[in-house]
Amino acid sequence: MSKFLTFGELMLRLKSPGRERFLQSPSLEATFGGGEANVAVSLANYGLDAEFLSVIPDNAIGDSAIGELRRFNVGTDKIIRTEGRMGIYYLETGANQRPSKVIYDRAYSAFSLFDPHGYDWEKIYSDVKWLHISGITPAVSAATKDASLMAVREARKRGITVSLDLNYRKNLWKYGVDAKEVMQALTANADIIIANEEDCQKSLGLKCESNVEGGRLEAEDYRRLSDSLLEQYPNVKMVAITLRESKSADINFWAASLNNGKEFMVSRKYEMYDIVDRVGGGDSFAGGLIYGLSELASDREALEFAVAASCLKHTIDGDFNRVTTDEVMKLAKGDGSGRVQR
Repeated sequence: MSKFLTFGELMLRLKSPGRERFLQSPSLEATFGGGEANVAVSLANYGLDAEFLSVIPDNAIGDSAIGELRRFNVGTDKIIRTEGRMGIYYLETGANQRPSKVIYDRAYSAFSLFDPHGYDWEKIYSDVKWLHISGITPAVSAATKDASLMAVREARKRGITVSLDLNYRKNLWKYGVDAKEVMQALTANADIIIANEEDCQKSLGLKCESNVEGGRLEAEDYRRLSDSLLEQYPNVKMVAITLRESKSADINFWAASLNNGKEFMVSRKYEMYDIVDRVGGGDSFAGGLIYGLSELASDREALEFAVAASCLKHTIDGDFNRVTTDEVMKLAKGDGSGRVQR
């Protein structure tokens, strides 16, 4: 069976309990997460044959991380085990007008130091039909940048569909390269781009008129933005842009647009109150979109599935979106009452 492969770093996630500040009480909740791993979990939850490619330390923490992926039926046979440390990120969940905070501790991780020539792409891609990667992976280090470029170019040579989530992270691009130059090269080898308006500006230098901080999101601005991307990158077949209106840490309005070069469409908007955890929301959108484009009848259905999946992720603590296809379908079809199901 042809597989869906995601490539990136799996990290140890250390979160302050509830809505507490860092070390307000002397404990941190330990789980695992990371953009591409989150997408793999979503795809496996939806019944697809999903596999994760990464470099994970050959120690007890690494064993636990791999065990967690296997618990969600994500394939781990292509994961490389080496000496070294695991990347970590610390999370403090915001509330009302206090934003959430993420602190990365990823320097010198086993993944960041691994020789990019150590990946056997011929073997890795022998049974793969789809590669998903994000802009987080090349931002980690010079080595992961080179590995990312190799990954998409080798996939393209083999006719493998490549989806790229631009995912700009300013706190990671610290090793002296131009993020735009790297991301433009990755985009030139991708079939499907997933982004928000900031990603398009910071990663590719494209402009958007909508003012997110001011709460103004105009669909026509996103049409122009996605048209511009399709024009500049003729290999890209489709652009999905998420539209988040952040009223506070607890209240967001959530929708997305999709431009396939023939039609521009905007999804239903969800008003999300009392958000539990928004980390991984974009990854759950990417996972939903990949599933929808692969398994559903139309691009419109794929878009609505992806937005509904991401909406549900905001109700779930942790990086992984622990929902089923049926649950997402019910919400996408309008069943969002939240009534008890018996």
